[in-house]
Amino acid sequence: MADKRVLIVGAGAIGEATAARLAPFEVASITRVARTARDGVHGVAELPDLLPDADIVVLIVPLTQETTGLVDADFLARMPDGALLVNGARGPVVDTEALTAQLRTGRIGAAVDVTDPEPLPADHPLWEMPNFLLTPHVGGAVPGLMRRAYRLVGDQIRRYVAGQPLINQVHDGY
Repeated sequence: MADKRVLIVGAGAIGEATAARLAPFEVASITRVARTARDGVHGVAELPDLLPDADIVVLIVPLTQETTGLVDADFLARMPDGALLVNGARGPVVDTEALTAQLRTGRIGAAVDVTDPEPLPADHPLWEMPNFLLTPHVGGAVPGLMRRAYRLVGDQIRRYVAGQPLINQVHDGY
């Protein structure tokens, strides 16, 4: 990962945690993208101009109307030769046919934890591609997950009952 330019699509808590974990690997740069631009974060409308400069594109977005099919043929074509797409989001964020077509060329690679459809059919051509890595939808399965999940649910219920704003809300965007 040293000297790689990383583009993180999804600048929420998980995107920020991903960026923090990349720092020790001496990446050349980390660019963040979210639904709307803010200090230090580009807006999604800037993606077409940002993609050609990314060696690694990491998807960490919720599945919404706006993100479904976000990674289409045009998105993938804008990635530079040798780039890697990492999908830690949801399968439908990526157009599977477009990804399959791009991977067939050998021009880019992909590492994904999710697919569309899921599970990926046994006869799908992605299984045979040397530039494709699929993990079994375990990206969120980390030590302490259930303890943190129960704590979050309890906190949310207490906030709701007290009339306080909820945290980690997913709006129609990312």
